[in-house]
Amino acid sequence: MLGARTWLGRGLLLPCARAGRAASPRGSSSRDKDRSVTVSSSGPMPAGGKGSWTNCSPSTPQKVPNRLINEKSPYLLQHAYNPVDWYPWGQEAFDKARKENKPIFLSVGYSTCHWCHMMEEESFQNEEIGRLLSEDFVSVKVDREERPDVDKVYMTFVQATSSGGGWPMNVWLTPNLQPFVGGTYFPLEDGLTRVGFRTVLLRIREQWKQNKNTLLENSQRVTAALLARSEISMGDRQLPPSGATMNSRCFQQLDEGYDEEYGGFAEAPKFPTPVILSFLFSYWLSHRLTQDGSRAQQMALHTLKMMANGGIRDHVGQGFHRYSTDRQWHIPHFEKMLYDQAQLAVAYSQAFQISGDEFYSDVARGILQYVARNLSHRSGGFCSAEDADSPPERGMQPKEGAFYVWTVKEVQQLLPEPVPGATEPLTSGQLLMKHYGLTEAGNISPSQDPQGELHGRNVLTVRYSLELTAARFGLDVEAVRTLLNTGLEKLFQARKHRPRPHLDSKMLASWNGLMVSGFAVTGAVLGLERLINYATNGAKFLKRHMFDVASGRLMRTCYAGSGGTVEHSNPPCWGFLEDYAFVVRGLLDLYEASQESSWLEWALRLQDAQDRLFWDSQGGGYFCSEAELGAGLPLRLKDDQDGAEPSANSVSAHNLLRLHGFTGHKDWMDKCVSLLTAFSERLRRVPVALPEMVRALSAHQQTLKQIVICGDPQAKDTKALLQCVHSIYIPNKVLILANGDPSSFLSRQLPFLSTLRRLEDRATAYVCENQACSVPITEPCELRKLLHQ
Repeated sequence: MLGARTWLGRGLLLPCARAGRAASPRGSSSRDKDRSVTVSSSGPMPAGGKGSWTNCSPSTPQKVPNRLINEKSPYLLQHAYNPVDWYPWGQEAFDKARKENKPIFLSVGYSTCHWCHMMEEESFQNEEIGRLLSEDFVSVKVDREERPDVDKVYMTFVQATSSGGGWPMNVWLTPNLQPFVGGTYFPLEDGLTRVGFRTVLLRIREQWKQNKNTLLENSQRVTAALLARSEISMGDRQLPPSGATMNSRCFQQLDEGYDEEYGGFAEAPKFPTPVILSFLFSYWLSHRLTQDGSRAQQMALHTLKMMANGGIRDHVGQGFHRYSTDRQWHIPHFEKMLYDQAQLAVAYSQAFQISGDEFYSDVARGILQYVARNLSHRSGGFCSAEDADSPPERGMQPKEGAFYVWTVKEVQQLLPEPVPGATEPLTSGQLLMKHYGLTEAGNISPSQDPQGELHGRNVLTVRYSLELTAARFGLDVEAVRTLLNTGLEKLFQARKHRPRPHLDSKMLASWNGLMVSGFAVTGAVLGLERLINYATNGAKFLKRHMFDVASGRLMRTCYAGSGGTVEHSNPPCWGFLEDYAFVVRGLLDLYEASQESSWLEWALRLQDAQDRLFWDSQGGGYFCSEAELGAGLPLRLKDDQDGAEPSANSVSAHNLLRLHGFTGHKDWMDKCVSLLTAFSERLRRVPVALPEMVRALSAHQQTLKQIVICGDPQAKDTKALLQCVHSIYIPNKVLILANGDPSSFLSRQLPFLSTLRRLEDRATAYVCENQACSVPITEPCELRKLLHQ
């Protein structure tokens, strides 16, 4: 705890939580009856109590906007009419704080965060709070999705000095940007057991006047401790730890926390965490003949099936909500994030490769159908998220989940048709309600809905298999499937008339990179060219709108403008490590799906830029931000957590291995070894915190397969061999198309490709390991046998 004192605390409310360290161990339901707030401080501060809250509603425009009106971020624009003298993050705010010797109040959130809306409604729209923040503090608003570096630095402080973290995140800083008090959501008023925001502001104002030197000293001490604790470096180590040992330890830690009944790896809240599922699939592949290997496969497939049947999946419109507030995956926190859709599409595609069960491929297709319909911009890019909140009817205050929940009466009115052949009188609506667990009283527990917002309403969740539902009413399984699908389509059409949740139309390079992977991998696995076309258009968007040709740098953000245009902030927000890592991964996946070498060429250029901007030549690994971009921040971090999104260092380790496989460039293999060595201590201590990096470590210490297909890309026999490779789960491979041209990009990188020939003028496959290649193979069934060995 770094010697920090907690103001109050029976845990931390994390309504807009992330999987991983930022999640409270006790859960974070946005309908949690026992809401409590933790405030962390680097100095002694008094205690407070419990307050009340109200429903959030759209910001009421004031006559005069504040300076956030000039920003592009949807989140900052949501606060542009607050009676607060908000500044965006930047030198103007810092200079004012130093000149006037005032503490900085930093508030970080994002536009689809339910409790960010709550705090704005209660506190930031309050005139008295506005005066306090404007007169005694320099108030700064940050969109965490625009500035992940700022978010990570101060979230590290909040997590280290309290029981967790989440959004909104509120931190008080010295004029030199060092934190001294931090917390998450604050109610406006004091209660019995927690302090209100007004009281917090008054006490910090008083402490700054009366006890400033102590605050500054404590702040410096805490910052120094955080710096020491967050350092990730090779030190004297020459090599990373044993991949087999870390693999085994990570699996055992996951096995111990596994929920046998419902799947997943926590009580509540439950997050999808695709990085864990990806690790388990890789572990299964390398331990197929062992009991642990079978266990890993079962854990991952069961979790994916339970999630897909639960209410965390939108059965009407597809896609997945952010997390489940309960152990059963039943009642979700309703926001939908692009990065979840991207990673889950890949996870369900891999589950299909491994199991052959079309249930998983159907789910993957549904996710991408949702993204194409609701999150795609006409430029080819993908928008960030949809809100949890929306008005139940036009003109009403927004409520969480209003767009997604149903009453029995609504369903009965929409589906009144009798079902022929049933053993008892039955309507289509009754059949659907039985299968998806809808009840007259509503299937949402009052303990998850203390304000009664969802009383009498239902979240669709699969309660029975198709076979059981069919047997219950004496119907044919296929007839039941057709009736349910028809019913869901009618609900979908009816839902179109409801007010939609707010769309965060900001487009991020990193999440777009993940989405390129989602479409490319799923399209390749399922053999669906239209999905690969979405990935191609996403990559074209990134190159056209988020890449500066002159400097070779990526931009972090761009925004949907009017009439389908794309706008940028001025000056542009430059990319962070995760932008480069996720885009490079997306381009490598797109090359393997499309065999267009231009995407591979661009991936190499971006990796060179990433190495130049973020590589730590002393300690190994990559910093999260450029040195210049983060100037003034008290920490320059290397992210060491695979959570809701994988760590950019974990993804980079995989990228470096793959790029070495595509090019043979030794420098990238050396960098991969240095990166894994730098994270040795973290890997040894808590491998379960970095499952994606453990996977990269194992891939590095095993042999990467180079699968080379020699043939005409348009010929049927070439496509058959390519599809054979895509249909098999082979995580540690690169797939190369050699078209026989010695002057081609890949032939120049890997001269041995020119020695591989087609057999009898037919498309021919070679599997190469350690610079030795298999005999030539022309039949997909023979290739399948070899790849399964």
